[in-house]
Amino acid sequence: MSKIKVAGAALNQIPFDWNHNLDNILEAIRRAKEENVKILCLPELCITGYGCEDMFLSEWLPAQALECLKNIIPYTSGITVAAGLPMRLKSNVYNCIAVIENGSIKGFTAKQLLANDGVHYEPRWFSPWEAGKTDFYDFDGEKIPFGDLLYTLHGIKTGFEICEDAWRPNRPAVRMLGKGVSLILNPSASHFAFGKTMYREELVRSSSEEFNCYYLYANLLGNEAGRMIYDGEIFIAGHGCMVAENKRLSYQSVNLLAAEIDVGNTQPQRNVPAIREIKNDAFVQATSLALFDYLRKSRSNGFVLSLSGGADSSTCAVLVSEMIRRAIAELGLEVFLQKIHKPQWYDDLKNTQGKDLVQKIAARLLSCAYQASANSSEQTRKAAASLAAELGATYYEWSIENEVRNYTRTIETAIERKLDWQTDDISLQNIQARARSPIIWMLANINNALLITTSNRSEGDVGYTTMDGDTSGSIAPIAAVDKHFVIQWLKWAEKELDYPSLTYVNSLQPTAELRPSEQTQTDEKDLMPYRIMVEIEKLAIRDRKHPAEVFKILLKTMDDEIGGEDLKKFINRFFTLWSRNQWKRERLAPSFHLDDFNVDPRTWCRFPILSSGFEKELEELNTLHE
Repeated sequence: MSKIKVAGAALNQIPFDWNHNLDNILEAIRRAKEENVKILCLPELCITGYGCEDMFLSEWLPAQALECLKNIIPYTSGITVAAGLPMRLKSNVYNCIAVIENGSIKGFTAKQLLANDGVHYEPRWFSPWEAGKTDFYDFDGEKIPFGDLLYTLHGIKTGFEICEDAWRPNRPAVRMLGKGVSLILNPSASHFAFGKTMYREELVRSSSEEFNCYYLYANLLGNEAGRMIYDGEIFIAGHGCMVAENKRLSYQSVNLLAAEIDVGNTQPQRNVPAIREIKNDAFVQATSLALFDYLRKSRSNGFVLSLSGGADSSTCAVLVSEMIRRAIAELGLEVFLQKIHKPQWYDDLKNTQGKDLVQKIAARLLSCAYQASANSSEQTRKAAASLAAELGATYYEWSIENEVRNYTRTIETAIERKLDWQTDDISLQNIQARARSPIIWMLANINNALLITTSNRSEGDVGYTTMDGDTSGSIAPIAAVDKHFVIQWLKWAEKELDYPSLTYVNSLQPTAELRPSEQTQTDEKDLMPYRIMVEIEKLAIRDRKHPAEVFKILLKTMDDEIGGEDLKKFINRFFTLWSRNQWKRERLAPSFHLDDFNVDPRTWCRFPILSSGFEKELEELNTLHE
């Protein structure tokens, strides 16, 4: 057989939600059969979900995955299905693909190269399989081949690379060359990051060229376990040419892409244009999908947000609105409401369309409050009120001044002195942020909703945030992007996403509004210019350079944009505040991984809570001359 129809299916799974995951798998098989697909590749660990973490080490999880596999087998008549699951063999747990054909299992392929960088910790849970080694697995009394296997599927010699397998020089495909392999399947659980899709597309295309074959890649989809977002990309390439690719970041539970390939044709035609990612659009696509999944999988009633009129909270509000708009556009109203567990709203909303429909749903899913203190301005109040009105969100305004006064009087009585801004600046700022927390949490509890915390990555870097104040929340949707990005994204969103009320936010200098207005507090005055912080952050955190290295690199690359002494001052401030505030980063609400790095210690960046604070390294920096 030369021509054959193959498919990949991106699945939106949930860790050890057996019925949900099985339903998606069977739906993918059903659709594939409808399209006369002969070989269907499902994502890595799709039976259990990729994000089971330490549950992979249990005895019961791999055992239950095998029981779930048995429920898939009867549906494979006339089709070959590759499905991922963890398997325990001789006391070790392996990340495997079960190859099922015509109601029987042909083999289990085990992952050889485990992801152990950035956000990945696979060696904690799985053992790597040795290249070239094979064994047998006792599956209900039948000896099934297990390990590094090749298959003949519908007359086509087929091999597997499981996600990370393909990203290493000693990848399995290297050993398939010269063995007549015409098709390589890559079931993956590869997280979203800005720009990654182009690298992934090139990997698939170049792999098909280098290994003289057709190459099919199928990824997980959605916010599966809370922090990682999977874009659900599917690529089918042949002999250096991209044959087919799907629409990524779909709101569908199952996204199937099928294509007919001719393994005898070594010069297929490209059917799709090259991917060009716009970062601003990728941000809203990924984050709005992640919010959608977080909302429905947590079975919450919506979101609550302390809307300050500033850049961060405004970004979060717009993302919720975009979540509603994009999900309805793809799913339709009825399916959207079913997915968020609100089918009872349908009759009331079915005759509403467009922006009016988004606003009516926002009124039920998003509650915002402007919590004014004595230092809040009319400009930020207007910015908050205007945006909430445009989105259709339920909007409240109240003052926290009585609470701030009561807390302040209580402590003044206890310590027998008055507080003033000269000696008690941080305390007087923080009490305003903390006074806002109990009442906004109360609203979230009343609504049974997720409280959004608005911290961005720049604030996480330097601890420019109040613990148990503005950091209070259930989910931190923008904690993985820097403030410089947020500011320019809002300007883009005002025009490109058509939110004219953002003009009020975009006209303001970012400020915490916690000091008296005559002090003209701004974030950059408190810290440093955000554009400088971004460059320091990339070198210090992403590239792990020490202070003197950061200084030498930036002094060359920033030309005359900033003087050497100012640059030293900012680098000193960054490293000092970074070291001092690791404890805050340990306590931030769960956030989405969006960039090629982040500062969440539970995913990408681990740092000691107690350290020298780069004392020696900063001394070295301060002795340098321009």
